[in-house]
Amino acid sequence: MLKSEMYYLKKLNTYDELKSAVMEYINYYNNRRYQKRLKCMTPLEYRDYLLGISA
Repeated sequence: MLKSEMYYLKKLNTYDELKSAVMEYINYYNNRRYQKRLKCMTPLEYRDYLLGISA
């Protein structure tokens, strides 16, 4: 997924740019991406939903 959704869509010139882009993508994929199995919520929203925390 990482290669097809992030790596091939960007032109990166340095190792630091690549490292930063990978870290940003992993954070997005794990925390901010809407997931159908979580009732179309992000993992963070779903956690708050289960804990009864209102935004």
